[in-house]
Amino acid sequence: MTIKKFSMMFIVFMFACLVANAARAEGETHAKIQTSMGDIVVELYPDKAPKTVENFLQYATDGHYDRTLIHRVVRGFVIQGGGYSRFFVERPTRDPIPYEADNGLKNERGTLAMARSDHPDSAAAQWFINLKDNTDLDHKMFEGLPVYGYTVFGRVVDGMDVADAIGAVETGPGGQFESEVPVEPVIIERVDPIEWPEAE
Repeated sequence: MTIKKFSMMFIVFMFACLVANAARAEGETHAKIQTSMGDIVVELYPDKAPKTVENFLQYATDGHYDRTLIHRVVRGFVIQGGGYSRFFVERPTRDPIPYEADNGLKNERGTLAMARSDHPDSAAAQWFINLKDNTDLDHKMFEGLPVYGYTVFGRVVDGMDVADAIGAVETGPGGQFESEVPVEPVIIERVDPIEWPEAE
């Protein structure tokens, strides 16, 4: 093989690697949610929900989710966390983010979505994992008007068994909540952006 041909093959190879890495960076961001019951790995969709993904990762890297509660468990529906310390003190948040639930992603089993109040542009730090297909939570159009849903911005790719186990714990009152709180606290130890699959 001539030096010229080798050089050309090397350039083509490096270009292919750059393209692949760029595609991964844009479309395949992952994060690990470490809980007291095990780890959950989620793939995030910055191409579909850029503001939401950016917001989630900023809270994660700022340590906002460290040692917070899964404070809401509804069997066969959702598990929710990211807002309260283990003593039910609400963590301070930044300004809410814009509504992105009209991105075509559905609240299917295993998806990660943002919690919010009645106002569509009110999502801040709290998120939930759907334990089943929750079509009632999807963005829809009805007679030409939007029916606001909940922004899906990721999906569980490893650890859905952990999410299901959390979803099966005994619940009752806790802190300021009258129900749906795990009787034995389920703690989010931390949330970290990761490469996936992780290097051995």
